[in-house]
Amino acid sequence: MRLSEQDASFLYTETASGPMQTAGIIIIDGEVPFEDIYQHYASRVHLVPRLRQRLVIVPMNLAHPKWVDDPDFDVSNHIVHHPLHQGATLDEALQAICKINEALMDRDIPMWKFFVVTGVPGKTLVLQQAHHAMIDGASGVQMTTVLFDYEPDAEPPEAAEEWNPPPLQSAAELITEALRENAEEALRNVPTSLPDANTSDQLQNVTRTMVQFFTEPVITAPWNASLLGPKRALKFSEFDFGEFREIRRAIGGTINDVALTAITEGAARYLEAHEERTENQKFRLMCPVNVRTESDSGDMGNKVSAIFPMLPAYSMDLLERHQVVCEETERVKSSGAAQAMTALQENAVSIPPVSMAPTLLVGTRFDPTRLLAANPLPVPPKFGGRPPSFGINFVVTNVPGVMVPQYIAGHHISGQTAIMMMSGNLGLGIAVGSFNGKMVFNLTADPRLVPDLDQLNELISGCFNELLTIARDKNAA
Repeated sequence: MRLSEQDASFLYTETASGPMQTAGIIIIDGEVPFEDIYQHYASRVHLVPRLRQRLVIVPMNLAHPKWVDDPDFDVSNHIVHHPLHQGATLDEALQAICKINEALMDRDIPMWKFFVVTGVPGKTLVLQQAHHAMIDGASGVQMTTVLFDYEPDAEPPEAAEEWNPPPLQSAAELITEALRENAEEALRNVPTSLPDANTSDQLQNVTRTMVQFFTEPVITAPWNASLLGPKRALKFSEFDFGEFREIRRAIGGTINDVALTAITEGAARYLEAHEERTENQKFRLMCPVNVRTESDSGDMGNKVSAIFPMLPAYSMDLLERHQVVCEETERVKSSGAAQAMTALQENAVSIPPVSMAPTLLVGTRFDPTRLLAANPLPVPPKFGGRPPSFGINFVVTNVPGVMVPQYIAGHHISGQTAIMMMSGNLGLGIAVGSFNGKMVFNLTADPRLVPDLDQLNELISGCFNELLTIARDKNAA
């Protein structure tokens, strides 16, 4: 199966400082033997066909790479033990996982890997990596519904049939196939009519959105002050999902509006604490939007668009901020921005894959990005202020998870967090996840740009708790 243009983009934009694997962290109750977890996953891999497929790159990248069944698939390459010293803390385990996740994934085998981290008293952690070319957040959650159990004593899955895929295609076969597909695609895409009115309106809408980037600059926050290095820090906070409902009932909006209120006010207070100039300044966020339809529900790969809300970068009254957030998200939704971005993806002129061939050196011994990763640019001093930004400040993604208990090898999954993918000068990313009655704010940052991520995490958590107090006072009145 040939990668879509969106899937392939995560290969083409990957660098040694910006690996493009999704990275979920599972926290399991109990000190579970590695062999038990290995067997749990290994007995289910065949239920997700993509897990036994590898990338094959066409010579000269005449077409996007494709997924093919791997004749040399060996599950032991993908489920590995990473023991820590006995008595390690949860924070030490998370730091070790961030370090593991710095490495680029091997493109010569199926692009997923699970690291079982042991040594934390009463806990076992699993880092679940899968390249973003393979899955997005929604398909990643779908995959867990197959890999995890819903009962501690669930019946084992049916055994896999013998694995006998055909040999990999030769270079000549790959080239011939790519040339034929390119010719067929060219004929298929010969324009026979003008775009319909709906598509034209959507393209005009996305044009207005792009123009806004250049006509409405935003603040350059500390986490945008330099290109990223390869290091990452992770902090997360858990809340009861019912508390989000309490706030929504009291002050309106959606669950996502409540999250954005706490996150952006916490970020504004962080800037204020660092004496940044925020008066009349705004944040521009990128919020990915799942555009997967019911017919796509079983597919892997990416079905994602995005919206770009702009919200105050200065600290303000929380209820006032919530009102601003609700108005901005409603404006963005009613504008059809997500649909417009999808229309742009579908109607934009495709970039010839051959032009992206040099990017496939990333991860090889000829990788041109390794030098910059080993020697990241210094963070420039503030000198009283920074020039405005014409991009985005950070990504906030909301990934709804499974809201019932799940189990691995008979042991309860008590926590989930994630390491966000980041690149360019986006030194902060926040994933809002939900699972089993909980909501989690997951903060990932380049520690050079945000050396005190715990402070930002505490400020965001504090804003949420203030909202909850306000809500309870209103509900009690």
